[in-house]
Amino acid sequence: MKQTRPLAIVGGRLMTPGGVVSGAIRLKNGLISSIGTETSARDGDEVIDAKGKLVAPGIVDLGVFAIDKPAFRFGGITRAALMPDQSPPLDYPSRINYIAKSGKPDLWVHPLAAATRGLEGRELAEIALMKDAGARGVSTGRSWIADSGVMLRLLQYAAMLDLVVVAHSEDAALTGEAAATAGEIATRLGLPSAPAEAEALALARDIALAEMSGARLHFRQVTTARGFALIRDAKARGVKVTCGITPAHFMLSDLASVDFRTFTRLSPPLRSEADRQAALAAIGDGVVDVISSGHDPRGPEGKRLPFADAQPGMAGAETLLAMTLGLVRDEVIDTARAFELLATNPAKLLGVEAGALEADLEADIAIIDPDAPWFVDRSRMKATADNTPFDRQGVQGRVSTLFKGGVRV
Repeated sequence: MKQTRPLAIVGGRLMTPGGVVSGAIRLKNGLISSIGTETSARDGDEVIDAKGKLVAPGIVDLGVFAIDKPAFRFGGITRAALMPDQSPPLDYPSRINYIAKSGKPDLWVHPLAAATRGLEGRELAEIALMKDAGARGVSTGRSWIADSGVMLRLLQYAAMLDLVVVAHSEDAALTGEAAATAGEIATRLGLPSAPAEAEALALARDIALAEMSGARLHFRQVTTARGFALIRDAKARGVKVTCGITPAHFMLSDLASVDFRTFTRLSPPLRSEADRQAALAAIGDGVVDVISSGHDPRGPEGKRLPFADAQPGMAGAETLLAMTLGLVRDEVIDTARAFELLATNPAKLLGVEAGALEADLEADIAIIDPDAPWFVDRSRMKATADNTPFDRQGVQGRVSTLFKGGVRV
């Protein structure tokens, strides 16, 4: 599926790197040909009138656990970085090659190579061969590599290959089988819990190793005040660290789990209200680099269990855009910053020519009505499972038209 005819989107508000401007954007041969107030349709172009809606880059979702094309289309996601926690794990070049081709042409899937064989944290996988096969990064998956020597070798190897390392940031020896963050809520509910400091301990070690190795290290989810402070200090020292967060951790605190609803059983678990407020501050002041969906749909067999036994995860692709635009309405960030977090920054981390409305980048475009109201209704979700903690919540912001490589999908 290739773009066969140039396309001009006119009458829209363009989400450029410098801010929102009125104008037009022209797409040709799958790339952005021109953009701005001087751009206009030419003879022979297909013309679409955006009618004042926001014209933005397609979302680059960094760190999903499943590929749900209908859900991604609904949410405006045109590229997704798939975590290696698959069955079997993405620890062989042939598996990486298969995944890298699996979503085309209407969705590009960027596989993240497993850091260690079987994701067991002991022996490094064939990372260079997996890079050649299409891996855009390397990841520790859902788990933390406890062996500091293995983690250092991973970072050194990744630095040599110029691959970003996507790490989980919880000390596994402290978290164990915990289902909640230690504190008043976990105590009242009688849930197995782990201290929030498990995140800070993992971050402190891995930041030190990243500083030693010079590697690019991205923490997929940072969720605590202490964690954000460590990232802030590391960036100030020039360490090549970045961090992400999902909407659940800046929208919800552990209070959301008081009714034992397993749709709020996540990894990392929901934190205290103080940590949630710290997350909002970190998003606002630039400490957080990426907002991702953490899309991890779980069926009834994984969620209709006692809270402590339920599988962690949420179906997040369809609500990612709306929840992030909520930060704009709450004046935590502006619209330009929202799309840096959703598209530009994750594209840079993965090294893909997308994520912004700039000439010669991939024509992955979403036309969005940022004020369109709708209710999250899990019974009508497009994902393979409906485990959203935002069910029945009113939101605003919806994709009306989506283009991948200049072709409507």
